[in-house]
Amino acid sequence: MSTKPDPAPLLIACALGIERLALRSGDRGGADGPVTVLRTGMGPKAAERAVTRVLADPALREAAVVATGFCAGLAPGMHPGDLVVAEETRDPRGVTPCVGTEVLVKELVRAVPGRTVHTGPLIGSDHVVRGHERSDLLLTGAIAADMESASTLHGAVCTGTRPVAAVRVVVDAPEHELVRIGTVRGGISAFRVLRAVLPAFFEWHRSLLLPRR
Repeated sequence: MSTKPDPAPLLIACALGIERLALRSGDRGGADGPVTVLRTGMGPKAAERAVTRVLADPALREAAVVATGFCAGLAPGMHPGDLVVAEETRDPRGVTPCVGTEVLVKELVRAVPGRTVHTGPLIGSDHVVRGHERSDLLLTGAIAADMESASTLHGAVCTGTRPVAAVRVVVDAPEHELVRIGTVRGGISAFRVLRAVLPAFFEWHRSLLLPRR
């Protein structure tokens, strides 16, 4: 009789229905353990509230958490469809370090060949970032911004000790500002990339389950 413990679950949190559609239509065959895709709703308060509520379920008490979806790129030279792997998330409450950044970068390069993967701080905002705000936020050291990742990870670590990460797909950037998601080429490109990232998340999750040497 095996005494191997059941794998810890994986919670993948996104804000928008279109993001959840992309994730739920992706390849979920490589999961090692239970996977939950949670749509939190838009904005930092909704994200933290939803994640905190779900992680109160005893079945998800030890879940690893990935915040994902679309983001605004802050650095010149970024393009729609580029990927951002957060080294940490930031908001007015402080910094949440991310785990396994190197594994995610390696697996994303494999899962979405030809796409540029950026690493650095991901900053939280309470509104959609536009115009000159990009350069102001870039001066803080952040490379991308979104409304939910920082609150999602803050809520996750406040409910217990767990590995967390944030991976975002650039939907607009300084030279490619998007007015409405899904109506221009940049939005379609970002959707296709987000649909392809699940295998990288599963490999990241699997790496956490390996015994430490």
